Amino acid sequence: MYALKLEAALRRFTTDSRLEIDNNACERALRGVAIGRKNRLFAGSESGGESAAALFNVIGSARLHEIEPWAYLKDVLGRMPHARSSTLDTFLPDVWKQSHPDAHLPPDR
Repeated sequence: MYALKLEAALRRFTTDSRLEIDNNACERALRGVAIGRKNRLFAGSESGGESAAALFNVIGSARLHEIEPWAYLKDVLGRMPHARSSTLDTFLPDVWKQSHPDAHLPPDR
């Protein structure tokens, strides 16, 4: 029964080589968030916690795609307010990385 519920996702995985079968890389990237959870327990308010979570997500995605997070945030946050909805996909980390080859993380991160 479990496999039947996931059939569509499994079929998608087998036809798209970019997809990972698990989320271990994401879990490892977020380990720092879990370790420092007590330090961030009081984010000021619920909306402050949600904002911090969104920011951690963006930074984690940048690192996962081997992009220097500060360069990514600076560019995306500066351009996004004026962007047309038809160009929003250019802000996705994998697409952004192709047009910013100088913003790669150093090997030692």
